[in-house]
Amino acid sequence: MKKLYVVGIGAGNYDGMTVGAVKALEAAEVIVGYTVYCDLVKPYFADKEYISTPMMKEIERCRIALEAACNGKITAMICSGDAGIYGMASPILELAGEYGVEVEIIAGVTAASSGAALLGSPLTCDFTVISLSDLLTPMEVIEKRIEGAAMSDICVVLYNPSSKKRADHLKRCCEILLKYRSPETVCGIAQNIGREGENAKLLTLGELADYPADMFTTIFIGNSVTKVIGGRMVTPRGYRNV
Repeated sequence: MKKLYVVGIGAGNYDGMTVGAVKALEAAEVIVGYTVYCDLVKPYFADKEYISTPMMKEIERCRIALEAACNGKITAMICSGDAGIYGMASPILELAGEYGVEVEIIAGVTAASSGAALLGSPLTCDFTVISLSDLLTPMEVIEKRIEGAAMSDICVVLYNPSSKKRADHLKRCCEILLKYRSPETVCGIAQNIGREGENAKLLTLGELADYPADMFTTIFIGNSVTKVIGGRMVTPRGYRNV
């Protein structure tokens, strides 16, 4: 049996995994993933064989997983959040034809969902998710997407908002948003979701540019009707009679 699961593990804690993710990892003989993600799931699936690679080794990691499955071992490639949202589902599917392996994608809980739950209900209406990482997408393309979102008054979720190499990306994003939105626009921060040091905070768009975000931060930017209710970030669903 040549079987490869591509599994979104959510934030990495057991309570945040879907039932499908748990079943796939229980069925797997080999678990492949980024070193940090393997360390997160080892306490729950200690009897598995683990193969990990550092960051920036994504294609190598995919081939390792596909080769393990090709050799007859039921294999799981793990990703944080959802495997199909900035995850490994796409490169696995692009390469799978070379190996003749059956691939099954297992949905996970992405940070937009888990972070929103910490903050209240910021995404009850239309929203978009944009990554500020320019490793694979040119910054000019990212800025164009931010501008389009800003003009449309849609709620925005930012992934990968800052790192040592691109500390100014969040500030640039806020500059674009502030051309179209009030500095009092309600925003939220979710950090280390489902992990040690978990933190949620509300602030305004005017304050957001100077927030010390990192790669474990997910940022929520409200639309023109997003408000604070009882200390929670809420975007109305839109029913006229409410």
